[in-house]
Amino acid sequence: MKMVDDHHDLFSESLETLKKTGVRITPQRKAVLNYLVESEVHPTADDIFQSLSSDFPNMSVATVYNNLKLFKQTGLVKELTYGDASSRFDFNSVPHYHIICSECGKITDFQYPALEEVEHLAGLVTDYEVSHHRLEIYGVCPECQKEK
Repeated sequence: MKMVDDHHDLFSESLETLKKTGVRITPQRKAVLNYLVESEVHPTADDIFQSLSSDFPNMSVATVYNNLKLFKQTGLVKELTYGDASSRFDFNSVPHYHIICSECGKITDFQYPALEEVEHLAGLVTDYEVSHHRLEIYGVCPECQKEK
């Protein structure tokens, strides 16, 4: 039950963030946002469209992309780009990293706070003003290991 409460709270807080920035809250926008909040995977725009199209038959892929762009601009989601693959979108608001299956492309979140120290140290050593970093780890997920 806790997970459902957390999702509901995150969804409500996200709607408030959008309202404060003057964004109109449409049923489609709410549905895309809710999908992202509840998603345990890192969906593509097409994944979101396919999942919501039966509930919103008049919604286009462009609507999904426009909402994702808006959510990205307001800081609610991050766009993940890996090589030539379609962008994936991540709602998780807690700083974290990704491990990516080189077989199936599944992306799994993990946290490792010590990497913030690396960012700080990089700034000290180079005299750069560090804005962010990105860490990607690749391997073979448990499901793909079973198939071998």
